[in-house]
Amino acid sequence: MSAVEPEEGELIVLVDGRDRRVGVAPKLAAHVHGWRHRALSVFVINDRYEVLLQKRSPAKYHSGNLWSNTCCSHPRPGEPVARAAHRRLREEMGFDCQLHHIGEIQYSLDVGNGLFEREYLHLFVGQWNGQPEPAVDEVSEWQWCAPSVLDTSLVTEPSRFTAWLPLTWPRVRQALQVGVFGPTLSIAAMPALP
Repeated sequence: MSAVEPEEGELIVLVDGRDRRVGVAPKLAAHVHGWRHRALSVFVINDRYEVLLQKRSPAKYHSGNLWSNTCCSHPRPGEPVARAAHRRLREEMGFDCQLHHIGEIQYSLDVGNGLFEREYLHLFVGQWNGQPEPAVDEVSEWQWCAPSVLDTSLVTEPSRFTAWLPLTWPRVRQALQVGVFGPTLSIAAMPALP
């Protein structure tokens, strides 16, 4: 493999279809064998209703150089999922903010190079304004993106994005439309675009 592989011994939590722990495994092995594991994805929006996207480093061992949500990762064995979400937001993007857990989804995806993402994924949404300071070994670029632009791009240019983003974004968008941050900050409250 030409890309950087996960750290030796990095373990993730294997789970059943109800997110009950059934074991642990090295991260790379779980992705090679397609074992279901616990994961998380964070989406951060600003007060202009834009979502913060990152372009994954080309050195990532899968899905490198593709645009994705603000950050995503796996809790360590024994680490609460919400704590892992905050940890990875700081590690990947250089900031932290309040996060709201909006639910879970499950999927199994071929991410290329003989690797598979079979995840029980916890979704988090946060609100923050600023300029992230991402870790260069994790993120090559970032941008704030209007929801309507992301909607269109996922349809017209799907190869630019990670395989899981088209599955997770609709669930997040729905939560934002119903006002996960209250009526004053939601896509539903966004002024009509010209």
